[in-house]
Amino acid sequence: MIATIYKSTGSFYLAYDASGRKWNCRVRGKLKIDTDISSTNPIAVGDIVALTVENEGEDSAIIMDIKQRNNYMVRTSPHNKHQKHIVAANIDLALLVATMAEPRTSNGFIDRFLITAEAYHIPAIIVFNKSDLLEGKSMEEYENRKAIYEKIGYKTFLAAAEKGLGLDALADMLKDKTTLFSGHSGVGKSTLINYFIPNQNLRVQEVSGWSGKGQHTTTFAEMFDLPQGGRIIDTPGVKEFGIVDMEREELSHYFPEMKVLINDCKFNNCIHINEPGCAVKAAVAAGEVSMERFESYIAILSSL
Repeated sequence: MIATIYKSTGSFYLAYDASGRKWNCRVRGKLKIDTDISSTNPIAVGDIVALTVENEGEDSAIIMDIKQRNNYMVRTSPHNKHQKHIVAANIDLALLVATMAEPRTSNGFIDRFLITAEAYHIPAIIVFNKSDLLEGKSMEEYENRKAIYEKIGYKTFLAAAEKGLGLDALADMLKDKTTLFSGHSGVGKSTLINYFIPNQNLRVQEVSGWSGKGQHTTTFAEMFDLPQGGRIIDTPGVKEFGIVDMEREELSHYFPEMKVLINDCKFNNCIHINEPGCAVKAAVAAGEVSMERFESYIAILSSL
């Protein structure tokens, strides 16, 4: 029997088969050894798996095998920065929810998410939420970021999820796709999902006043069916989006505005820092590549 993983708690899984029947699953002991995945979670939400029924009356089954993934997205494990954690598998779209305030999403966080999506060949979009809080300096910052990301080909949306503003165009984008939702705790992921799936009633928590940081409301990744077709994968709020399995030399390949310039560099192993004849640095100096993105590149490069 073939089924799709909708929820993972690390040791137990919730899967739905083609008829829509729900199964509570556990992993066959040998599976972790058989699979060629060096991650903290061998099975992720979105995986297609083969089940064998363990107890028909209790809707329990054993996962015998994982089918070939179309793609997947990883980050460093929240428990061990030297290990990788599969965020989700078989994704059509990666959606980052970002906010200018309460809490603030940094350029570096946005860029790490976009780089990871590029590395795993997953189209990405940015939803700037809490538009009702934008004024003065934060509005200027939003306009600047929107211009930077749209210039290099990323689609952005401006929304106020609590008030249901700016979400119609986004709903069209999500239709019939499996979309991964990510972002810091407190940016409004759960509020957005509750808007698109009104009967879901995901728990929403306020941003804590003393720290300006969001509270964790989602503990495990979980997938939900959209009424109009498609699925949303909700993921736990993350403080950092740690990049794994990436060499310093390949980082610039995942910055679209740098990728198109790489062949114009004098040296084919140029990492765009101190090398002479660097086309990327020339483009930064000419204002064709944004200084903010280049600073992100340097910071991420130093962390690899």
